[in-house]
Amino acid sequence: MLNAALQERPPMTLLTPLAKLRAPLGKQEIELQQIDFEGEGMSLLRTRIREGSRFTIFDIDPQTAEQWGEALLLWARRQPRG
Repeated sequence: MLNAALQERPPMTLLTPLAKLRAPLGKQEIELQQIDFEGEGMSLLRTRIREGSRFTIFDIDPQTAEQWGEALLLWARRQPRG
């Protein structure tokens, strides 16, 4: 009986915290986490944005993360420093 229960358990996921930021103007809390799915060999980047009691959560693949990161860096590098 115990053996059958172990075989039927759903796959586990491992969450690894990567970064936690706070946006200065809107006070949003931004958390980045890596999600590893057991047995699938797949990792995603989870972005959690908290605004007061509201959360926005989405998971993206490495290619999308790279494109998004490059767009953010391009924008940031074009802004004046003060």
